[in-house]
Amino acid sequence: MKIAVTSTGPGLDFPVDYRFGRCAYFIIVDTDTMEYQALPNPAVNAPGGAGTLAAQFVASQGVTHVLTGEVGPNAYPALMAAGVTPVTGVTGTVKEAVEAFKAGRIPAAAQTAPPQWGYPQPAPMDRETELKALKSQLEVLKSQLNGLLERIEKLEKEKNQ
Repeated sequence: MKIAVTSTGPGLDFPVDYRFGRCAYFIIVDTDTMEYQALPNPAVNAPGGAGTLAAQFVASQGVTHVLTGEVGPNAYPALMAAGVTPVTGVTGTVKEAVEAFKAGRIPAAAQTAPPQWGYPQPAPMDRETELKALKSQLEVLKSQLNGLLERIEKLEKEKNQ
């Protein structure tokens, strides 16, 4: 089975990101082999509709379930319409979450984020875990910024030709 897990970083040992639509990464895991692919969330900095965009992205990966902390009111129906079951309330590392899911210790749940705005604060992290998560998120932002700068430069060159 192929599932997605929201993550603060690009690997199995990173914490599950409690946010669905604005998570840093989606870790796509084959639960039979534990082989995985870390994909940066293309919706992380969307000005609006991040949950719906993230749901479309996850569905395009061919997963059956997504493990996360919270799913918002727009993302939930988008996931369900795409045939992806959201599994919420998930904590720990990505690897721990996948193992718990495989063992049947994490049931699929309904939408948990309140309508309109406001996600609950994530569970406190120890300093080392928080530092690792922040550094990972910084790398995603740097990559996105570099892509924007390259695109701006290209457009300005085309404009001046």
